[in-house]
Amino acid sequence: MTDTIEVSALHKRYGHNVALHELDLRVRPGTVFGLIGPNGAGKTTTLRTLLDIIRPSSGTVRVLGEDPRRGGPALRRRIGYVPGELHLEGRASGHRLLAFYAEVSGRTGSSASVLDTARDLADRLGVDLNRPVRTLSKGNKQKVGLIQAFMHRPELLILDEPTSGLDPLMQREFLAMVREARDAGQTVLLSSHVLSEIQQTADEVAVLAAGRIVADGDVASLRLGSVRRIRVRIGGADAAAAHAAFERIPGIAGVDASSAADASGGVQVAATIEGAIDPFVKALAQYEVQDLTVEEPDLEESVLRLYGNPSPASATAPTSAPTRRPRRSRGRDGREGDRG
Repeated sequence: MTDTIEVSALHKRYGHNVALHELDLRVRPGTVFGLIGPNGAGKTTTLRTLLDIIRPSSGTVRVLGEDPRRGGPALRRRIGYVPGELHLEGRASGHRLLAFYAEVSGRTGSSASVLDTARDLADRLGVDLNRPVRTLSKGNKQKVGLIQAFMHRPELLILDEPTSGLDPLMQREFLAMVREARDAGQTVLLSSHVLSEIQQTADEVAVLAAGRIVADGDVASLRLGSVRRIRVRIGGADAAAAHAAFERIPGIAGVDASSAADASGGVQVAATIEGAIDPFVKALAQYEVQDLTVEEPDLEESVLRLYGNPSPASATAPTSAPTRRPRRSRGRDGREGDRG
């Protein structure tokens, strides 16, 4: 099956400034693909290139089997897009604005059926479409932006920081919309700073730093599986002796040992273990183990470790995930065209 998005050796240069570094990216049909990275990583530029808003210096891009530079309006009707900076002004009401978009972007059925879907989405998101869009709050404008992207049920959704301005309740509703789109066979490319959104919805993830993909794979592969946080409560030891004993365990770091606050006489130990956990388990055997918790770090911590120093010279592949070699981007005025 042909990939919904195929990017190969994508390179973007503005004079002496290299923006995207030989970016390779594949997004399979019917999946949610998360694109994450720090400010200036090149996420927005990558998305704009897919939409032919920005044109590459070299490399190839295919979206829904077509070159965006030649796909024209017919290709754009198959895509729903929420930009990172959404500007909705004017005296038109939300209804009138969406009716215009329905005429332009309607792909399946009549514009009336598209507007029926728009009204349903407005009810879900709690936005009043009778008001002029210029009077809406930032959050409600964002909701209108989401509605116009989703309402014609496009084959591909390209969403750049889509929950900006939304409250937590609406963020959850948005995530439900993304899952429903995937279940309906639509493909979603989601760029976000909200890592919990990626954790909850994405099938695959790429980490972009300084215009290069420093890691990619499924969400589980980007967790630091070899790094664990441990908390243990032991009896039969004092805090100083436990601290010294635990510090000698291979791969352990950040040991903190203190006497328990209650009268049990136990010692509470917290630390981080990288690598094999077997030496730690064997070291515990000499104690009475009263309680033990072992946690994986979440994706946010994993990503922070993956970034390291996100400069072009130092963006190297980590050992915790599969890797590719990629690059970054800027707007037509030569400034970086990326919010994040």
